[in-house]
Amino acid sequence: MKYGDSAIIIPVYNEAQVIKQVVDSISKEFKYVICVNDGSIDNSASEIAKTEAYLIEHPINMGQGAALQTGIEFARQIAEINYFVTFDADGQHRIEDVKTMLQTIKKGSYDIILGSRFLGDSVGMKKSRLAILKLAIKFSNLTSGLKLTDTHNGLRVFTRKVAEEIQITMPDMSHASEILEIIATKKYKYAEVPVTIEYTDYSMAKGQSIINAVNIGFDMLLRKISR
Repeated sequence: MKYGDSAIIIPVYNEAQVIKQVVDSISKEFKYVICVNDGSIDNSASEIAKTEAYLIEHPINMGQGAALQTGIEFARQIAEINYFVTFDADGQHRIEDVKTMLQTIKKGSYDIILGSRFLGDSVGMKKSRLAILKLAIKFSNLTSGLKLTDTHNGLRVFTRKVAEEIQITMPDMSHASEILEIIATKKYKYAEVPVTIEYTDYSMAKGQSIINAVNIGFDMLLRKISR
């Protein structure tokens, strides 16, 4: 029996090498998989078309935040979906962790569950990336007012209430910090769940640069100062 009350939302940009494998593994257990092809210039769209996933196209690259917002808005139109999952396209996330996060949000009175690789495990993470991420977490907690162990993990589960209210306006990778700001502003009840992130040569090459993580933090600080 597949999960029919949850939607897996995957932003996709030039992931032709792995996206079919990622989607096929998810589709074995989840009825609704929504891929937003964010202006890819490779064969991502044709690879997604070979799967059971819904394929939504951005004609140009608009950024991961914009792709997530598009996917959320699409998923909201499916009445039986009560839980929304954001999931990376590069194969770093595990479906087992999604199921644990869903169990947590269903058992508790949470609005959103955030995956934490620092409560769980980071397989193959370089020490330099770990050090920068730890600094970014401290900076993000300071600016957002939240207390988290992992602030830029793309694996999240949230309720329909959050999906109906959330409006991601930052199209690029800064959306991760914007989501934390929304959690703090809306006073959503949240929790972290240990997850495993599996870093491969492919995912490391595709992932955001270390300096970009720092830029994201400063961007959020400037947003607060300008208000």
